[in-house]
Amino acid sequence: MPGKRLALLWLLAVSLLLGHNAWLWLGQRITPDTDILALLPVQERDPVLQQSFLHMVDAAQQRLVVLVGAEDWADAKKAADAYRAVLDTQPGMFASTPVNDKTQDDWLALFQRHRLALLTAEQEQRLRVEPAGHWEEAALGRMYNAFGGPKLGSWQDDPYGLFAGWMQERAQETPVRPRDGYLFVAEKGGAGSNPRQYVLLPMTLKVPAFSITAQDTVLPLLARAAEAARKAVPKVDLIPAGVVLHAAAASGQAHREMSTIGLGSLAGIVLLTWLAFHTLRPILLILLSIGVGCLGAFSVCWLLFGRVHLLTLVFGASLIGVAQDYGIYFLFNRMAADPALDSRALLKKLMPGLSLTLLAAVIGYMGLAFTPFPGLRAMAVFSALGLVFAWLTVICWFPPLLKGGALKPGALARGYGGLLRRWPSPRLNAPTLALAAVFAVAAGAGLMRLHPNDDIRLLQNSPKRLVQDQIRLGKLLDAPTPVQFYLVRGASEEEVLQREEALKLRLAPLVERGVIGGWQAMSNWVPSLRTQDSRRALLEEKLLAPDGPLRAVARQVEEDANWVAATVELQRAAGKPLTLQAFLDAPSSEPWRHLWLGRAEGVYASIVALRGMNYSGLPALRTAADGLAGVQWVDKVGEISTVLGRYRVYMGWVVLAAYGLVFALLLPRYRGRAWRVLAPTALASVATLAAVGYAGHSLQLFHVLGLMLLLGVGVDYGIFMQEQPDRRDATPWLAVGLSAANTILSFGLLGLSGTPALQAFGLTMLIGTALVWLLVPCFAYTDNKESDNGAAI
Repeated sequence: MPGKRLALLWLLAVSLLLGHNAWLWLGQRITPDTDILALLPVQERDPVLQQSFLHMVDAAQQRLVVLVGAEDWADAKKAADAYRAVLDTQPGMFASTPVNDKTQDDWLALFQRHRLALLTAEQEQRLRVEPAGHWEEAALGRMYNAFGGPKLGSWQDDPYGLFAGWMQERAQETPVRPRDGYLFVAEKGGAGSNPRQYVLLPMTLKVPAFSITAQDTVLPLLARAAEAARKAVPKVDLIPAGVVLHAAAASGQAHREMSTIGLGSLAGIVLLTWLAFHTLRPILLILLSIGVGCLGAFSVCWLLFGRVHLLTLVFGASLIGVAQDYGIYFLFNRMAADPALDSRALLKKLMPGLSLTLLAAVIGYMGLAFTPFPGLRAMAVFSALGLVFAWLTVICWFPPLLKGGALKPGALARGYGGLLRRWPSPRLNAPTLALAAVFAVAAGAGLMRLHPNDDIRLLQNSPKRLVQDQIRLGKLLDAPTPVQFYLVRGASEEEVLQREEALKLRLAPLVERGVIGGWQAMSNWVPSLRTQDSRRALLEEKLLAPDGPLRAVARQVEEDANWVAATVELQRAAGKPLTLQAFLDAPSSEPWRHLWLGRAEGVYASIVALRGMNYSGLPALRTAADGLAGVQWVDKVGEISTVLGRYRVYMGWVVLAAYGLVFALLLPRYRGRAWRVLAPTALASVATLAAVGYAGHSLQLFHVLGLMLLLGVGVDYGIFMQEQPDRRDATPWLAVGLSAANTILSFGLLGLSGTPALQAFGLTMLIGTALVWLLVPCFAYTDNKESDNGAAI
């Protein structure tokens, strides 16, 4: 009766899992997470640094930018109108700011009210060195020259052109210009070429970029808009870019791979199980254990993490090839056992081996949990839980469901089982030593070819077209990268702005050397109060003093002292300091608000972003902040690559430690034979790394993680064989064969993944599992009876 109660308790637990899954998928209509950032490591030791990265990325991920170009400006506008007309059919999807005279006036209004303190560094230097006559000529020139530059108000508002010059320098932060009510950017053409002219359509998504709703809606909408633009202007050049496009591509790929891997694994299991047993019942039982494992893992992961990433499900689809091991082992032993033997008694006999296989596999999967990547931790938990639930299903339900009737081997089982008698059994003799020497030399040569490369960019898998469009748009817009920047911190807003200004003095020579094209910073628009006070005092001394150049200008244009006083008073009226909060509240700050983090963890922080960065100059950028208090160079690409490299080495040691732990677990049961359980997996791991080297692939963290899981899977096969170390009994060999074939199938499909990390992981498992399968019989048997004290080869 204990077995019956156990089965009923497990039925209750599975019913709860099914109910929870039904509530999630049908009631809540949940969708897996597609945000790739959820897979990246969190900078837990520096929350401000982590917040700065997320702040930059959050600002970028909701943006969608489309360039609509043609050689003729009229055609570009015509195509852009057709494109925009389609987007306007979905007003709840995008937000955009119109471009007209009112928006431009609103944009300038704030700065005109504070223009007295807004000077460029070059203007400030000229004020210090140029005599009064220079400024007299400048004022007269602006008065009489109708083409002296942009007219931002009356002559008396800006007699020396200082504010106009400051605005021109701000305009250099982007090549985008207003034109005919549109935003305009031109392609840089060579001699004799006819460069395209583009209308810029910037939009902000009103729904999260990583939501399935956005991805399922945005792509068809953009496709219809592109079709309308091409219909209006057949030769139009369209350059769309945005995180939502990459997210949609990754989501579509993950869905396809999850279907391919999951359905392919299931189809392989069904076919091979049918060929092995020639009856439907074993197939249904194995599918039952796999189904409970996957549904249980999903439910518990959702309860633990509040979400499950789509790539976790893709990886979890490969779990199918492992979760069936326990059922297959039980079924083959049920087939070989005396029909009169009760299944519960058989389970009791098999329990030590089944428990060790589960423990070894969980150790292998949980090795992923030692990484700093939240996504990999979730994969580890998902997979380990899936194995536990599948194992419990076998333990609780298989005995009562197989209570009556014996299983009979199919043709595949009979034919494959006969191979065992012809399998080589190495001995400690000259041929074996020679073979070992050849293996050592060949493996050593392959390992010598291995070169680690932990660059996170090698793992990029966005479609080539999207990457090319992103690069083209970045060059045309001279856009900064959101993953490499300077983080500036201070005890107050004023201190942050002052430290930004100190940093910009360091960056100016790098612009001249071509290391960067420029920078974006809050202090470009809102100088520190110290700087504003200094500049107002300089203007008062050089230009607004009673004996300043305005008096000479008045004589030239035959005006009196009242005219001079009115002009000076008009200038001084714009001398009130510009505050950061006033700028942030103004419409003009919208493109730059992402540079200000505000108060975080007891400090104030901002971001200085770089334009036109030359990656060969990264060392100079790293050292530019040296010695500047509160200024830190942030290179998220380099940081993650460093983390990958550090954990590749760390996980290598974890793999070795796991071998030691597993050996300690095996030793009490197998004693002198324990090394035989581990030897096939260890040799297969070395051979797999050598194969990666011969193939010319770089060694990555994900190869090492594959070896960690290979330990868990390979030890299962070694345990199966050592539980019945008799070459005349083919039962464990049949279980190993069917389990390995299904594992190879599932991870072989994972090796076809378009996600490079999963591909490296899958190929490692594919090669390693195949080698373990071939090696495990060689270490399972000897002709001499083994004692508990040792084993002969």
